[in-house]
Amino acid sequence: MLRAIRAELDAAGFFEVETPVRIPAPANEPHILPPPSGRAFLRASPELQMKRLLARGAGRIYQIGPCFREGERGARHAPEFSMLEWYRAPGTCGEVLDDCVRLLRAACRAVNGGAETAPPSQDAPRGVDLSRPPEIVPVREAYRKWAGWDPVAAWDAERFDIDMALRVEPSLPRDRVVVLTEYPAQAASLARLNPSDPRVAERWEAYARGIELANAFGELCDPAEQRRRFEAARAEKSALGETPMPIDEDFLRDLASMPPAGGAALGVDRLAMVALGAEEIDEVRAFLPPVGALW
Repeated sequence: MLRAIRAELDAAGFFEVETPVRIPAPANEPHILPPPSGRAFLRASPELQMKRLLARGAGRIYQIGPCFREGERGARHAPEFSMLEWYRAPGTCGEVLDDCVRLLRAACRAVNGGAETAPPSQDAPRGVDLSRPPEIVPVREAYRKWAGWDPVAAWDAERFDIDMALRVEPSLPRDRVVVLTEYPAQAASLARLNPSDPRVAERWEAYARGIELANAFGELCDPAEQRRRFEAARAEKSALGETPMPIDEDFLRDLASMPPAGGAALGVDRLAMVALGAEEIDEVRAFLPPVGALW
């Protein structure tokens, strides 16, 4: 599967990069807890460092490597996992979605003898037909249909997260790729706002079998606005009883030179789960700590 992903991206003109796993300042995002490592942190994502490469002239880049998050362990979560992250500069989140569809199909073909249909599983008895075009669902439509309210018109962060987990994601079709688009502006900390409707952001998330596979942005390139959002996220983390992360001043300095870009992060382990019909992440990763264990 990894060979197929690399071959697909290489053929599309991307080149592979490697950035540090141990970083001085992760992005401030509520509910995401990068583990401390001495005076630094283990990365939850290579995003900030890859964007600094874009600011230095890298055009199409990707990276596959380990990422870390504390307090995440379950059937679909692990404290260490593999992330694929890729960027197009210049580029849009729509172009990155086209990349994502090709990558999902290539991964499925690689492990299923050329077929673009993933095998049946408990939550997708008919399997997942990745050859079908993805079903595009704006977030506000999903919430109106399955949660009974419009988060764009009346934002409520706690209600949004609870309903996403308990109402929206369980209601998504299981036999195809579904893409939630046009997230409320408040739910897109590093994304551009839609110029035609600034109430929503240039963000999408791709699902299969109800499993979140990928998260993408039309990337924000305004350092002043990004600083404001980081400060707001730090305040929110404090209010939640979490430790705010330091602000990466080098990233903000370089952000002013970054061209318009689209980027996405894809969970490689979850993609393997979908492609193989696996029920738990333990089936596709070796040596995970037991659920409930402290690591």
